[in-house]
Amino acid sequence: MRVVSLAEGLPLPVARPPAAAGYLSRAYADSLAAFGDVIALPRSGGFLLRRPVADTAWFDATSCYPLFCCSDWAGIAADLDEWQDRLVSAVVVTDPFDDALLPAIRGAFGFTRHYKDHFVVETGADPATFVRRSHRDQARRALRRVDVEVCADPLAHLDEWVRLFDVLAHRHGIAGLRRFSRSAFERQLAVPGLVMFRAIAADRTVGLDLWYVQGDTAQGHLAAFDETGYALRASYATKWEVLRHFSDKVRFINLGAGRAADGSDGLSEFKRGFANRQRSSWLCGRIFDQPAYEALRARLQPAARGSDYFPIYRSVDRS
Repeated sequence: MRVVSLAEGLPLPVARPPAAAGYLSRAYADSLAAFGDVIALPRSGGFLLRRPVADTAWFDATSCYPLFCCSDWAGIAADLDEWQDRLVSAVVVTDPFDDALLPAIRGAFGFTRHYKDHFVVETGADPATFVRRSHRDQARRALRRVDVEVCADPLAHLDEWVRLFDVLAHRHGIAGLRRFSRSAFERQLAVPGLVMFRAIAADRTVGLDLWYVQGDTAQGHLAAFDETGYALRASYATKWEVLRHFSDKVRFINLGAGRAADGSDGLSEFKRGFANRQRSSWLCGRIFDQPAYEALRARLQPAARGSDYFPIYRSVDRS
């Protein structure tokens, strides 16, 4: 690509930026197209999904699961302003690694509130010095019965991943934006930056752990195991190998958040035991069309109208 200077009429070379990876990639946003039309935000470099609102002519927008990542938070307000007359509301969950985002989001959104704490590893130390002793013991025992490898061709394991995710979805009642189709997973396994860890027992895949590398951060995407994998505690083996693999490749390893906002659930305890830091994500909302928003709120049962869920009119179906 070349740009011509109008003042001088001379062609100027333009350096191409590196391809966006992981949650910063258009390819990842496109994998979620079944949940809404992809909105590209050119100034900030992020993506939203535009969704129809129930049986109305209105639309709203949400960030891609699980985090809204962008390359320049300073541009988010102007990006959202472009949609002022076309959306009822927008909601995002922020990337916990953007330290400069708070001033920008307070100017771009109507409200911000703490959402969840993510369990993080800041690399540079031997995992044996900070991983909880019980987790180290579990990982050691699991690695006697489970081998862990980095997959050279993640797409070759698509069928195995779909099988394992079905087990996960059944166990935890996964629905909505997280209940991806086979087609969505096929796209996600091809997104730049993907790293797949495979847990193997008796020559059979018992678990897969998916990660996206974005710059100096490895973002934990999804992990799934079958009943044998659960019995062998293969998740401890894969997480230990994840820490070893990324220890000299990135600055941060984001193990993600737990299920409960207060971090009191079992998944939080599992991730906490491998982490040496915590970082916060934020829930941010903006109402573009206040009359439409209030009209949608009025359709709810009176008891539901006081919920702090945002947008309130989606509090029933949680979509």
